[in-house]
Formats: sequence, C-alpha cells, structure tokens
Amino acid sequence: MNDAKPRTALVTGASTGIGRATALALARAGFDLAVADLDASWLADVAKDAQGRKVVPIALELRSENSIAQAVTQAADALGAIDLLVNNAGRPLQKPATDVTWVEWDDVIDINLKGSFFLSTAFARECRNRGRGGAVVSLASTHGLTGIAGRSVYGISKGGIVQMTRMLAIEWAPLGIRVNAVAPATVLTPSREKLLNDPEARARMLARIPLGRFPTMDEVAAAVCYLASDAAASVTGQILVLDGGLTAA
Repeated sequence: MNDAKPRTALVTGASTGIGRATALALARAGFDLAVADLDASWLADVAKDAQGRKVVPIALELRSENSIAQAVTQAADALGAIDLLVNNAGRPLQKPATDVTWVEWDDVIDINLKGSFFLSTAFARECRNRGRGGAVVSLASTHGLTGIAGRSVYGISKGGIVQMTRMLAIEWAPLGIRVNAVAPATVLTPSREKLLNDPEARARMLARIPLGRFPTMDEVAAAVCYLASDAAASVTGQILVLDGGLTAA
C-alpha cells in the first residue's frame, strides 16, 4: 500500500466471513472504513478490531435503490471521499435448477448482481462528481467460471459479476476508476464450517482442487488489498482466481 496519503473504503457484507476479514486487512493497510451490512449493529466487532482506524457502520439493503444511494452518501460524507468499493455482500442458493422459484431467482440476482451493479454505479458517480478516480473490487466465484450441479442461480449471478467487471473497467477507465474481481473456490468461512466438517463432503470438494486445500479468508482479503493497491495501478478488468488450480484442471 501507499502510505503517503490516507485511503478510504466501503466494504459490504462486512460483519462476518470474507467481508470482515477484508475490512480488517484494509484497516491494517491504513484504510479508514465504511462497513455495511443489513443491520449496522452487527458491525460493532469490526470497529473494535480495526487497528484504531476510523470505522463507520452503515445499514445497507442491496435490494433497495434508496438504501444504496443513502449508503454511498453516508460513507462519502463520513470519510470525505471513497477510494475503494468492495462488493462482497451476497447470498448463496444450493438447489436443483428445476426446483428454483421465481422469488428465489429474484432474491439471489437482486442481491448478488443487481445490487452490486447499482452500488458500483453510485460509487462511480461519487468519484466523478468529486473529480477523482477510485477502485472497485467485487467478489466473484469459481461458480461463475465453471459449471457445477445445484448452484445454477448463484453461479449465474457470479458469472454476471465477472462480465460486469470487464464492462465497467472499460467504460470507467477514462474516469480513472479501476474495476477488478476476486474469484475464490470454496473458502473456509464460518458459514461453511458445518458443511466442511462432514468428512465425505470435505473430501469430495477437495478432490476437485489440484492443490488439495481451500483458500482462506485472509488469502481472499490479501487479494483484495493487492487489487486496491498502487502495485495494481495497471490492473483493470481482471478476475484474480484463487482456486488451487480448480478452473485450470
């Protein structure tokens, strides 16, 4: 990171898992933070562990246009500006495609893809209005790069994130806004612990990964920090895949 100037970030889904690990990694790298989740009270522990950096908890409903607009305004007003947006918040759906309902489809796509798109455009307008560049890093997934049974809607939403990254990177390059994504395989998060504690399920999932290990939350957070840093100043429109070789096999 470039320590010559303070930096700021808005991180969604920051109360737990990858979002929390990413927020804390950015705090260690010198970022002041706006951290968002459905309930702002869930974010108290993030503020407590943020290495003395400024932390602004924000309630954000990604299915609401008004909530997205308010969150960006609140973050920018509190931090002075937003240098980095991390689109982490999302919801899974594990279900056969033939059993997926219209409501479930809308919920996954609205949160994972539509919400991320419109939050990104609100961030870009904020950057443009302030006459400054910025960076967007979104959480994609190997499910958006390859096929797997039972994850159709989730995979489609993450495939949309992959293409959104490429399209916005080209459109926003003249604004000085870099747009990238991180696509991990199954990550060792608290929400996955129950599944991964099943020896058969764990062995089946690991068998798909040539390196034989799952990426960790800290590794994903480090990838986000890299894409946000000056070391990645020429990197835009890219998908950084953390999958132990899964998509190369």
